[in-house]
Amino acid sequence: MEVSFEQLKSMVVFSQVVDQGSLTAAAKAMGISRGVVSYHLKKLEEQLGVKLLNRTTRSLSLTETGEAYYQRCRTIAYQAHEANLQIEKAKQEPVGKLKITCPVNLGLQVIVPALNEFRRLYPLIELNVSLSDDVVNIMKEGVDLAIRGAPLLDSGLQASKLTTFETCLCGSPEYFRRRGRPTQPEELYEHDWVVYTPAANTVHLTQGTRSYSLSVHGAVSTNNAAARTIFLEGGNGIGRIPMYDALPRINQGRLERILPDYQCTGIDVYAVFPPGTAGSKKLRLLLDFLKASFPRL
Repeated sequence: MEVSFEQLKSMVVFSQVVDQGSLTAAAKAMGISRGVVSYHLKKLEEQLGVKLLNRTTRSLSLTETGEAYYQRCRTIAYQAHEANLQIEKAKQEPVGKLKITCPVNLGLQVIVPALNEFRRLYPLIELNVSLSDDVVNIMKEGVDLAIRGAPLLDSGLQASKLTTFETCLCGSPEYFRRRGRPTQPEELYEHDWVVYTPAANTVHLTQGTRSYSLSVHGAVSTNNAAARTIFLEGGNGIGRIPMYDALPRINQGRLERILPDYQCTGIDVYAVFPPGTAGSKKLRLLLDFLKASFPRL
């Protein structure tokens, strides 16, 4: 099957819809109307003869075929973005320093590996990276970019959403042997939890049109995401953790996922920066790079 220029556009639109989480958000990110986005999705599914997305008024999810197709489309969009970055780099090599702060676990698992690649592309940009779970006063500390897992409240700062990380419910094999394996949301009330204190102690689950909100409690709580995962591996209870933490441990048999048919609330990740700095070339390059390179896990 040959790919037309029009279908290539539709593939990029489809990739953006999945990345942004909705047709409206994708339209805004690409600077086109929601109707144009809807047209491209419909046209693409008609051309392929398969359904790529399950859509309701409140949610959007990939079909099994759509998941495999999305990975290819995302690669095409990423390669196009990389080509533009190379041209931009050739036009003017960016120089200067960027001071960055981000949470410890997110930094080690995701941000620092991405910054490694960024440095290969822009070797003249110096990075000062601070990993801390504290909410740093970026104006006072002279920080150019803070990575945070929550939107801004009342603030004079600016923010740009980078991505949404999927999450899941996990526990250790030893814990489930000892306490049993829950198969319904109602059974979660009977279990211990490892509580992550920076987040609300409420877990939200959805399955189609049904939704559940559960208040969770446990004998172990922590303000550190990496410690939370270690406590889960130690058999101290159930926890909601990001997929980038969960998948390697599930594959190694150290954690097990429960209720896979239910969707947990994702973690929205934002870039926060001082007002008036969005026009900085080196900062804009970093923001665009992070948005383009974050894997959807």
